[in-house]
Amino acid sequence: MAVSAVAGATFTAVTSEMLPVGLLTPISHGLEVSEGAAGLTLTVTGVVAAVSAPLLVPALGKFDRRSVLCALTAVMAAGNLLAAWSPAFSVMLLARVLVGIGMGGVWAVAASLAVRLVPPKSVGSATSLIFSGIAVASVLGVPAGAYLGELAGWRAAFVAAGGVSLVVLAALAMSLPPLPAEGTVRLSAMARLAVAPRMRTGLIVVALLVIGHFAAYTYVRPVLEEVAGVGAGLIGTLLLVYGLFGILGNFVAGLGAARSPWRTLLALGAMLAVTMALVPVLGLTALAAAALLVVWGLAYGGVSVASQSWMMASAPQAPEAASALFAGVFNAAIALGALTGGLVADTVGTTAVMWLGGVFAAAAVLVLGAAGRVSSAPR
Repeated sequence: MAVSAVAGATFTAVTSEMLPVGLLTPISHGLEVSEGAAGLTLTVTGVVAAVSAPLLVPALGKFDRRSVLCALTAVMAAGNLLAAWSPAFSVMLLARVLVGIGMGGVWAVAASLAVRLVPPKSVGSATSLIFSGIAVASVLGVPAGAYLGELAGWRAAFVAAGGVSLVVLAALAMSLPPLPAEGTVRLSAMARLAVAPRMRTGLIVVALLVIGHFAAYTYVRPVLEEVAGVGAGLIGTLLLVYGLFGILGNFVAGLGAARSPWRTLLALGAMLAVTMALVPVLGLTALAAAALLVVWGLAYGGVSVASQSWMMASAPQAPEAASALFAGVFNAAIALGALTGGLVADTVGTTAVMWLGGVFAAAAVLVLGAAGRVSSAPR
């Protein structure tokens, strides 16, 4: 139950962060900004989470991690409810700052908790379950937000996200045992860990894969509308297809990463590079777009758990510090990806963001290949 509650926290964090993806068009209309500007709702959240994740872990000191997770989840709930009320784009951005603070801390703490909640033989499956919250958020959170946005408006979707956050808060408070801090983490130690060869390689690969994914995925709705002629009512269904296979990809990649994080990430990166590049070329109908989203979901669904496995294998002596670095880079990459995609979408066109995403994923494959040759990859 405790592991499931932590998975609920990652689900809430990713749903809260990614909710604008399925609502990008109505948010831009409702707050009278361009779709590229509306993408800043992801950029701001990612930047704040990237900064807060590595700073919060040293700042948390000896605070009990159960209390910390509950407090951070409450901050996410407040951010979602403020977003629902926001009368202007500036208020929306403030709300997304709160979401970023909450989710950055949740990622940093939750990702390293599996080893403290289950016996050693179950750590791998518990880690996959915790990170399944990310994939389930794609299946339930983002598509449900898109459906609710169509039925009752985008503000109702943020109200629902706030309500789910409060439910998860209650589950964490009731199911988690006391989790006193295991020592303190200093910023100087985190800086040294970040430049260690294996950790540095892993962080670079994470950055490239996530930048590429979010440069493309942030604008998947307008791309599907323009390239495949998909109507607004079908967007939620296609995102649901993507998310369902993302869940499958999470558990399949978890099994593979337990044996070889390097080979697993290499396969996922290659799948992402090819799939994103083909969306504008082959995704000309709803059926073809759905097929590509299936492969995309399988590949990206495994990135988080495979990356976390790489981090834990690279720094088994400092799991919370490794998780904080992972969360910081991951969320900075989300912000940079959304920002880069927005600039390309507004200047070149939304179709071009798919090719941009493929280029970043291909670069990650090249880095992984080089790491394999010099044995700087955890096997």
